[in-house]
Amino acid sequence: MPLDHFRIPDDFWARENVRTAVRVRDIGTLFRLLARHTGASQTRIGAVVGLEQGYVSRVIAGRRVTSIDVLERIADGCGMPDEIRMSLGLAPCRQPHHRSPASPRGDVPNDQSWRETVRATTQLWEGDVNRRDMLRQTVFSSAGYTLPALRWFTAPTTQSVAQRGHRPVGQPDIDTIREMTSTYRRLDNQHGGGHARETLARYLNHEVTPLLTEGRYDPATGRKLLAAVAELTQLAGWQAYDMAEHGLAQRYLTHALDLARAADDAGLGTEILAAMSHQATYLGHNASGIDLARAARQTAERAGLAVLTAEALVMEAHAHAVGRDERACTTALHQAEQLLDRADRSSDPQWLGYFDEAYLSAKFGHCFRALGRHQQAERFTVRSLQMDERYVRGKAFNLTLLASINAHHGEPDRASAIGAEALTLTSQLRSARAVRYLRDLQTELTAHRRRPAVRHFISRVDATLGPRR
Repeated sequence: MPLDHFRIPDDFWARENVRTAVRVRDIGTLFRLLARHTGASQTRIGAVVGLEQGYVSRVIAGRRVTSIDVLERIADGCGMPDEIRMSLGLAPCRQPHHRSPASPRGDVPNDQSWRETVRATTQLWEGDVNRRDMLRQTVFSSAGYTLPALRWFTAPTTQSVAQRGHRPVGQPDIDTIREMTSTYRRLDNQHGGGHARETLARYLNHEVTPLLTEGRYDPATGRKLLAAVAELTQLAGWQAYDMAEHGLAQRYLTHALDLARAADDAGLGTEILAAMSHQATYLGHNASGIDLARAARQTAERAGLAVLTAEALVMEAHAHAVGRDERACTTALHQAEQLLDRADRSSDPQWLGYFDEAYLSAKFGHCFRALGRHQQAERFTVRSLQMDERYVRGKAFNLTLLASINAHHGEPDRASAIGAEALTLTSQLRSARAVRYLRDLQTELTAHRRRPAVRHFISRVDATLGPRR
């Protein structure tokens, strides 16, 4: 969503009615005044502050905002001066907001310091662990990725990430975070996002927060620390996405991107933007999926990262396929194949281990399935099953995809047999995505339920996953 025309008048924060609304935390009145003096709609205000239009509407209608995290988002999105932030009960910014002449979208607060990023991220972890209702009820908004993506491209990355805390932080601490990330990633792949999501949130809150906020580290160590934390935060977001906690996942991925920016880690930033694209496309926001994939591709190209450029192209292709743009989809897939054919993968980061031939084949299968080209979809999906058996959730996904292709190809009995294999794996997982794919297959086969094999499969799904609500 374009934000070009959202301009807050210079004298807005000096108005007495605005100051009164801020002082008593009457955010509904503040939103009404913003709409009056900027001409912005509720949707546009929501995009600027990272909230759904429906939530903005409820606030304007009288719902009170008490969450510090939400107040921070509103203050940051509106570029509140420090004096106004303090009236709202928030800490002042360490650097004043200014409008970057390099960015045509001057309303983007693009100079967020790394300390502000750390503060906002640790508040998210704490709120998640304490199960704050506001976080749990946050809904996904494709517009919510607009500002973080813009900030990724426009904000400076030359900040000195150093701190003089009382707790020394060194390479062993960073290695521990990376080892924990590997462990949680393995559990995620083998058991689904719900298996260890809450445990990971507690680890971030109880073990990582003190390193960031109380640690003593030099700039080189600080950047390595933020990069390690960004990777783990991205994984927490991925787990929330897998459990259909999409608003919370969006928050985690947004903070992970900000951390990667502060760490000046272009490769990890590409991966996080690709994850954002993946989520947007999954939820049907294919236009946002395309934009985010292109942002990932531009980042990877600038950094000379061929494999990550290919990954971004695959995400873009899938979003095009969901939008039924066959030409754009096949062009992106062809470009991805060409890049991978000549890419040197000897120095791939650990977190990119999943991006292998089986994963690529599965994405090709999804693309051709969305385009209705079932023979090609089946060929690639069969190939995707020649995969590392440690990726249990991925295998469940691929089996369900193959079953769905067979259902649409006029082979319901074969689809039911393959679906039964997927059901066996899914029953071992805590993955809302795996369940959704099976439920979609169940729906696709309903028209054939008079066939004994199909009827048995549908009954098994209900017996294993519970009857549909």
